[in-house]
Amino acid sequence: MSIQLAPAALERVQGFLSADAAAIGLRFGVKRTGCSGWGYLVDLAREQHDDDTVFEQGGVRILVDADSLALVDGTRIDFLKQGLNEQFVFENPNVSAECGCGESFTTDADKAA
Repeated sequence: MSIQLAPAALERVQGFLSADAAAIGLRFGVKRTGCSGWGYLVDLAREQHDDDTVFEQGGVRILVDADSLALVDGTRIDFLKQGLNEQFVFENPNVSAECGCGESFTTDADKAA
C-alpha cells in the first residue's frame, strides 16, 4: 500500500503545511460525485481519525480514510503548472474510466457492482 507525492506535489504540500500551524498533514480520499462515480478529496488534515492509514514522505504525512484506501492505493499525486493554471493531478492504477470533463472516475469494482 502506498500513496506517493511527485517532487512538485511534495514541494507544494510542504508550502501549504508550513503556512498552517494547525495542519498535521495532507488528507487524501474520495467521495461519490460526478457522472463516473468518484471524485478526489484533497485537503489539509487537522486531526487523525482512528481509521486513517498514514503514509509519510519527505516529512509530509498523508492521511487516507479506510473507505477511500482501496480506491486510491498506489496513487501518485503530482502538481502541474500550465500557463496560468495550476493543479494536482492523480495517476491512480485503480481507475478504469474517467468522465469526459475529468471530474470523476470509476473502477473495475464499480463496474462489477
